[in-house]
Amino acid sequence: MEFFNSDSRVPFVGRRKVFYALSALMFLVSIGAILTRGLNLGIDFTGGVTVEAAFKGEAQLEAVRKGLEAAGFEDPQVQSFGSSRDVAIRLPPLDGQTSAQVRSKVEGVLRTLDANVELRRVEIVGPQVGKDLRTSAIWSLCFTLLLIGIYVFVRFHAWQLSAGAIIAAIHDPIIVVGFFALTGIVFDLSVVAALLAVIGYSLNDTVVVFDRIRERFETNKRLAPAQVIDLSVNQTLSRTIMTSLTTLLVVVVLLLLGGPVLHGFSVALIVGILIGTYSSIYIASASALDTGLTAESLFPTRQKLALDDMP
Repeated sequence: MEFFNSDSRVPFVGRRKVFYALSALMFLVSIGAILTRGLNLGIDFTGGVTVEAAFKGEAQLEAVRKGLEAAGFEDPQVQSFGSSRDVAIRLPPLDGQTSAQVRSKVEGVLRTLDANVELRRVEIVGPQVGKDLRTSAIWSLCFTLLLIGIYVFVRFHAWQLSAGAIIAAIHDPIIVVGFFALTGIVFDLSVVAALLAVIGYSLNDTVVVFDRIRERFETNKRLAPAQVIDLSVNQTLSRTIMTSLTTLLVVVVLLLLGGPVLHGFSVALIVGILIGTYSSIYIASASALDTGLTAESLFPTRQKLALDDMP
């Protein structure tokens, strides 16, 4: 197949094995990173304390960190957000202390550094709550994948397209999670929300391509499935790329200006949009082809009529 021709400028299907290999490599690296390095789980999942405070002057992060350690808090994480006066503090779970005691100890440490410091938020999550949230997050992802498969099958009446959509939907979040495992960025509930958004974003692009595949099969009954898929992906390519670029512009601004609270969410969206665009172009439709997609898969009544007309 030529790289450019009159019907299809880029032969995506003809080079699908190259992209299968690339996806397999990214998938294996991601799984390996998750199993060996693990995720830097936030307090949403591990339990712990999050404190946001505003100093009247510039916050001395190292002094805050040393003060918390001296007060008995192990491995406190202290960082600025928003401005040099705003501080976000993350503490590990504390056994045997009430919320009031924790708040009092943290406030005492901060007031020794600045008597006018303002505690804007103190959030405490117990270990059991963190465990329950982790289980809920896993189930939410599993139900999302199941509902995607049902939705695509009901809409297109072809299990091959459902399989392609599910493969892409599994492919994308695993690679995003692997990226978090490799980089050590905090993985919390906001990242789970971003993963669900990424799955929805990728599915939207995939369904647009699937719609075009169905239209091409309906108007070009004699075309080979591989050619139909190539034509469909090329015809939707400009729309897919422009949607991704405009969405990325917004998310990059969110990453730059949203502060530490939205850092993980923004990073997950950026990586997810890039991977989701890639999978909707190279993986979803090609997977449907390799599971046996044909015109009869989408229009089973035509296959029956053709058999009935045979002598």
